[in-house]
Amino acid sequence: MNRKLFKSLIAASAVAMICACGDEAASNNATNPNSVVDPGTGLVDNPGSTPVVTDPSNPGNTQNPGTVTDPTSNVSDTSVTNPTNPGNTTNPGDPQNPASSSGVNPQNPDDPITTPITSSNSVNTEPELGPDGFPTLESYGAPSPEYTKDISATAKRGWNTRYWDACKPHCSWLKESSNDKTRADTSSNEAFLADYGTARNCNIHDVEVPTFTLGDVSKAWFGYNGTRSACGDEKEKGVFTCTDMAPIAVNDTLSYAYVAGTADSKCGKCYHLQYDGHFANEMENNPPRETHKALKGKHMIVMASNIGMDVAGGNPNLPAGQFDLMVPGGGVGAFDALTTQVKKGSDFNWGAGFGGFLTECQNQLGYDATLVAYQTCIKDMCDAAFGDAGLPNLLRGCHWFADWYMAADNPTYYIEEVECPQYLIDHYMSRYNTSLENNFKKVTDWSTFKEGDVLDTLHCWKAGEAPPENGWQNPSAGCDVQ
Repeated sequence: MNRKLFKSLIAASAVAMICACGDEAASNNATNPNSVVDPGTGLVDNPGSTPVVTDPSNPGNTQNPGTVTDPTSNVSDTSVTNPTNPGNTTNPGDPQNPASSSGVNPQNPDDPITTPITSSNSVNTEPELGPDGFPTLESYGAPSPEYTKDISATAKRGWNTRYWDACKPHCSWLKESSNDKTRADTSSNEAFLADYGTARNCNIHDVEVPTFTLGDVSKAWFGYNGTRSACGDEKEKGVFTCTDMAPIAVNDTLSYAYVAGTADSKCGKCYHLQYDGHFANEMENNPPRETHKALKGKHMIVMASNIGMDVAGGNPNLPAGQFDLMVPGGGVGAFDALTTQVKKGSDFNWGAGFGGFLTECQNQLGYDATLVAYQTCIKDMCDAAFGDAGLPNLLRGCHWFADWYMAADNPTYYIEEVECPQYLIDHYMSRYNTSLENNFKKVTDWSTFKEGDVLDTLHCWKAGEAPPENGWQNPSAGCDVQ
């Protein structure tokens, strides 16, 4: 991929200390509700053996149980120094102004950032900004013709399942060890930004917050911790998937979206999916439905923002394997944050935990209902869940599944890797954590953070550079805490 990393962004980002944010397990995708999160890696381990849930009315029709995060994981706060330079830590001094890939500084919305990370497929270098601070979809100009070309003659085939658990994405965490090949490279700021850094996360009110901050620092210790997921014990105080990561239609035949990939997928990679009118596990007595046929010929460009060890790899019929599509109403999974973020009461019908609104509509209407019947049923559930939630992206994304995606159940596609469109880059990259260091003070409750609030910061220093106190200089790296 061709990525332009502007020198002014890099110059402001001399890395001094690299720390892994392993304070709790990340949100990961699994196909088995018995899956557990390995607290050492943040990945899902599946002790079971059933990767799909079979439709009892139609044994050939299968559902992926979706994405789960183990909220019982309570890994202690940890930070890891740079093994190649363990004494090298940051000295931020004054509060940092985070650079923004979208063109707006979240610390100061009136201060536009002129050094974004750009894709060569970006057409408009000065896009119009919407009320959310991001460029409008239209301002990016016409999408690359590469995104809608016919790839059926050369590409492998795979399939989609669906979920929306609202948990902090796996790709929002810094890599925890050299064995972690999925998250962004932390060997340098240049490498970190070339991998698009960490995926954005938001608080319960859908306000973007940092993906990692200073940890429990002292005058003799320095390190970072990841902001903690709402799928853990933090609940309302924790962080969630930003709702603008819901799928969005570019036009009648092209959409952009985010997905969870297999355990060997790489965060920040993008793929072109061309739907072929079929679905996973179809057979002679279980042919494609009207929904699958209606999706045929459409294209999606998806970006990996989540990773799960139980997202299935390839098989002889579908060698490219599975992507779990992030779409509101797609199923909250075993350990969800959505019902924390959108409070509807214990009796509200969120659909099937694995399969969401479509599976519930299939249970009501059967598995051979018309496209219009499924669309109507799903959109009624979307309206009931998100119509008054104050989170319009969730309603938009939920309707998208019915109207653009044609309510297709586990459809198959041809797939190839492509350069990411700027729209997906902008909505993926953290606007706070634009380098491997910061001086943001640790926050334990993000629910009170509002758009435009300025983060509290601390003055920190490298080893041997502590300010003298009473004639003595502390030799350790640390921060000025009271």
